[in-house]
Amino acid sequence: MTQHVKTEMTAGIMTITLARPEKKNALSNEMYSAMSDGLERAEKDPAVRVVLFQGDGDSFTSGNDIADFSAQANGSNIGESQAFRFIRNLGKATRPLVAAVQGNAVGVGTTMLLHSDLVFLADTAKLMTPFVNLALVPEAASSWLLPARIGHVRAYAMFALGEPLDAAAALACGLANAVVPAADLRARAWQAAEALTKRPAGSLSHTKALMREMDKIAAQINRESALFAERLQTGEAREAFAAFAERRKPDFTNLTSD
Repeated sequence: MTQHVKTEMTAGIMTITLARPEKKNALSNEMYSAMSDGLERAEKDPAVRVVLFQGDGDSFTSGNDIADFSAQANGSNIGESQAFRFIRNLGKATRPLVAAVQGNAVGVGTTMLLHSDLVFLADTAKLMTPFVNLALVPEAASSWLLPARIGHVRAYAMFALGEPLDAAAALACGLANAVVPAADLRARAWQAAEALTKRPAGSLSHTKALMREMDKIAAQINRESALFAERLQTGEAREAFAAFAERRKPDFTNLTSD
């Protein structure tokens, strides 16, 4: 476990809180591991009826810790990627997943919402998937799930150009249930999670399974994950992470396509 992820159980609701506000809840390998532990426990423990994700501070998450990405791009061995483990667990979760999102939700902070069953956004929320900006590719089956939800051209702009979606736009295109003032966000998400605990767990599980093509999701996650890992080793990725660290614009013009 890590001090940067808090997991609590109350009245059938497992709350997983990202607790690294000083780093905008950037996700380290250890944080991914802790979140996976929570999801795996939820699948085994019948006392867990709902899993609720939330983040401390003014951002839900700024996405993967760039330091981890940079280390992998430069050949450092940081062990098995717990990000891929977390994503696989999202894809096969049978418990209802609820998300309370404020501020920036970058990368997996947005793609995990495609696996959430109820999503509540603060009016400060901004969804971003800047994978191409980092010379990477989409993950969490988002290359299939996001265009299916919001259409190809809007999804492509989010992936390829890094265009964000604000809370109102995300609500309008079906990525969220409601937009609420930031001060009311956690109470609103908790209210929804609590309502789910009152429903029959078996019926909820089967309903979720009927609504999701689990085999296709798993296959797309595996396809993306393999390509994502390959992209981390490219010159384009090394340039992207170096530029990020040096606070400059990356220059990909003299790099060959990998």
